[in-house]
Amino acid sequence: MKSRTRNVLIIFGAAIVLVVGLVISCGTKQLGYSVETVKAEKGSISNTVTATGTIEAIKTVTVGTQVSGTIEEIFVDFNSHVKKGQLLARIDETALQAQASQTAAQVASAKAELTYQKATFERTKALWDKQLISRDDFDQAQYNLSRTEASFKMAESEHQRSLTNLSYATIYSPIDGVVLNRAVDEGQTVAASFNTPELFSIANDLTQMEVQADVDEADIGQVKLGQKVSFTVDAFPDDNFEGDVSQVRLKPTTTSNVVTYTVIINAPNPKLKLMPGMTANITIVTEKSDNTVLLATKAMKFWPADSLMGPGRTASRTADTGNLCTIWLYDGSNFKPKQVVTGINDGTNIEVISGLEGGEDIIVEITKSAAGNGSSSSPFMPKRPSGGKNTKNSEPPRP
Repeated sequence: MKSRTRNVLIIFGAAIVLVVGLVISCGTKQLGYSVETVKAEKGSISNTVTATGTIEAIKTVTVGTQVSGTIEEIFVDFNSHVKKGQLLARIDETALQAQASQTAAQVASAKAELTYQKATFERTKALWDKQLISRDDFDQAQYNLSRTEASFKMAESEHQRSLTNLSYATIYSPIDGVVLNRAVDEGQTVAASFNTPELFSIANDLTQMEVQADVDEADIGQVKLGQKVSFTVDAFPDDNFEGDVSQVRLKPTTTSNVVTYTVIINAPNPKLKLMPGMTANITIVTEKSDNTVLLATKAMKFWPADSLMGPGRTASRTADTGNLCTIWLYDGSNFKPKQVVTGINDGTNIEVISGLEGGEDIIVEITKSAAGNGSSSSPFMPKRPSGGKNTKNSEPPRP
């Protein structure tokens, strides 16, 4: 009898231990529920604006001519390196020399006339002083001298202009740089009657380029001077080039009802890989934070159903405001709310400025498993409270 009683007690005790073990082993899967978490980890995060643009030399000078004529000689070609004052081309000077000679002769003629009129005036003045001629004769002599002096000055001016035009026939480089374009050939006639014809295009320094980016109006508010930029070009798809924003232009450009703004980006080019006219695929870093606590954005959306909170407790609260948000920590068996201050949000991760140290497990979802009730639905998916409406469930896990 005692032996049978002892056996019953042993069996009963074993059953109790088994039940307790089962309860403990359920852990996070209480009554068929499982908890999905993500870990807060340290890393880097940034926000960016993307755009396309064109690479250009910072300073490009168009060299033209102010006189018409035939190109007699060209001394440089495409890609030639030139110095300021270096001879680039020469226009045939025959017509210009003839014009200069003609104006020189006109100056000589005007000077001779002026000498004669001065002598005549002196003789007339002497007679006037002795009252030997009329006032009209004296005034006429004075008038002739003044008109001759004006004619002489005009002749000198015309001669000076012809000499200047003659000097324009010799084309010099206005800057140090590289010839990007040669628009004429020897023997070609250029006409400078209305517009200055382009002969050469010279870039000042190809080791320092700029990118003219077209930024959409929806993004331009995020772009500031000094922000870091990275970009690629099709010619070197594996190379990543860097620069910084140097100017945000206020004048908009509208194309097919799309408004963009031009952003100028400084782009060092020490290896001369970047060439004028290349298309750049640009990423502007508008915000960045390194070695900061990061959390998946889906963790910010989780909010437990009231039925998970236990009898007499609810999970309703007011909506998050500003950068202050509430997340739910999980330690393997219990969960609790935690307010954190957030920062940069790149759409996948969000920066946690304060409230977490890193390494914490944060709940993103509580799911009812098939073992619990044959359903894989998640009645406790995150729902921000609106009007205090709560969700009830019959057999929830407890915090």
